[in-house]
Amino acid sequence: MTAPTRPREPGSAPPVAAEDGFERAPGDGSIGAGGSVDPDGAPAAQPKPAEVPLAQSEADAPVVQPADVASGPGAGAVPDAPPPTRKSGRRTVRAGNPVPEERVAAMFDEIAPVYDRMNTLMTLGSDRRWRRLAVDATGARAGDSVIDVACGTGKLSVALAERVGPFGRVLGVDLSPAMVAYARHAHPDLVQLHFEAGNALDLPAEDGEFDAATIAFGLRNLADFEAGLRELRRVVRPGGRVVCLELSMPRPRAWGRVFHATFRRSAPLLGSLFGRRHAYSYLPQSLTGFPEADQLAATMRRAGLVEVGFRRIALGTVAVHRGRVPDHPA
Repeated sequence: MTAPTRPREPGSAPPVAAEDGFERAPGDGSIGAGGSVDPDGAPAAQPKPAEVPLAQSEADAPVVQPADVASGPGAGAVPDAPPPTRKSGRRTVRAGNPVPEERVAAMFDEIAPVYDRMNTLMTLGSDRRWRRLAVDATGARAGDSVIDVACGTGKLSVALAERVGPFGRVLGVDLSPAMVAYARHAHPDLVQLHFEAGNALDLPAEDGEFDAATIAFGLRNLADFEAGLRELRRVVRPGGRVVCLELSMPRPRAWGRVFHATFRRSAPLLGSLFGRRHAYSYLPQSLTGFPEADQLAATMRRAGLVEVGFRRIALGTVAVHRGRVPDHPA
């Protein structure tokens, strides 16, 4: 099914339709504007386009890094909204999560026992299909090695391990010790799968160690989005892929506002069913100011990835991004 196009900016070149359902921005080698695509369809392998300079746009503009969050009385509470960093039209876009890593880890330690049930409930079971799309986007094959960052309880890691088989290797890394412990306990039988506590901004891996890297619903939690993507790029070999599965603000903006307002109210309510209302108040707040799909694609390009593309799924509320580590360092 062909992806619908969005209105283009005055004076810009029209998008180029691609056989795989993505739209390509002409000349920049990236996959573009990302209308809705059948979520059950696997992304096709992309041909290598010629490297040409990327046109600067608002999405490519540099972003100011977030200020440190104040400590002291009240610092343990999740802030009502992330601090503004840059204006994009009517919306502020931030470069990272202002909540300190220690508090993020503690929050995920708290929700680890209910995390999988909450995900299934909040996504109406669609998260399994989304993970399959992320696995397909890596291009991983039997015998490959993949690192899954912000792995949580390990469901995407397991799907990757099944893809690479017993002669491959998958390393799941998460900042939360409780999540790592839960993942190890839940998935002890796959010899190719290992879990380790670690920081996404300083991964326990060598340069070019893996054939692909994934991060699912974890980029929003990092203190610096671009630095996190650069670290994913660092640990993937030249020619390998980096894949990000993440919540996204859908378009048009009116629908995006409805989605965000609904998410902001429903997530804490569902969390209260498991006694985790406060922790699940954080999730919709973490979407405030998070880059939109095209802006995140630009961040991936700034992080040094090429052939960057994305596809919107779930009525645009989720996006799968992928990029390739260049064959030759810039």
